Amino acid sequence: MDAIGSRTVLITGVSRGLGRVLALELANRGHNIIGCSRAQDALNSLHSQLSSSNPNHNHLFLNADVRLNSSVEELARTVMEKRGVPDIIVNNAGTINKNNKIWEVPPEEFDSVLDTNVKGTANVLRHFVPLMIAAKKQGIIVNISSGWGRSGAALVAPYCASKWAIEGLSRSVAKELPEGMAIVALNPGVINTDMLASCFGTSAALYQAPEAWAPKAATMILNLTAADNGASLTV
Repeated sequence: MDAIGSRTVLITGVSRGLGRVLALELANRGHNIIGCSRAQDALNSLHSQLSSSNPNHNHLFLNADVRLNSSVEELARTVMEKRGVPDIIVNNAGTINKNNKIWEVPPEEFDSVLDTNVKGTANVLRHFVPLMIAAKKQGIIVNISSGWGRSGAALVAPYCASKWAIEGLSRSVAKELPEGMAIVALNPGVINTDMLASCFGTSAALYQAPEAWAPKAATMILNLTAADNGASLTV
């Protein structure tokens, strides 16, 4: 158990990549995970993995599509019923376009990136921030950004646009939160995930493994305070 005590952490996009390794790391430290994803099989797999290491865990995994306001509304209702208000929310769910010049990106693919990365984050904020405020939680919200939310890159303009939006959204919402809460944009760095492989191909393997990233990210997230409100951070 971390010295700071057990926290309840909601992680979106928990079924794979950074969301999955972060959930495993935090659970191994004794924290309670609420995870959501559209991939039920992957949720079941993660639940089984955590159950085998700790049969008495208090984790909760739910099928939800952050792109849909109604789905996140139902997620919030279920979380409140079963676990109460999270102490920390990690808006991790994200996707990237296939490498293409902007005029060659199909409109539905552009929409998918923005719907997941930007509207998905906004939907979570819409339904969970009021619950945190009402509970007078010293709540922490972490919006996963990217180095490409602070710079530009060819062939991934939709993704860059979405992460620049996350940076602006985070800084703006920071000015709306009551004292005691914090929202930050967190650039995880360059990590060897499926998403990176879609851009970099086999050279993605040259970068840090998610399992090596997770302990550093978990420590940083668990030590965030109200003093960090509005910050743009990098693991």
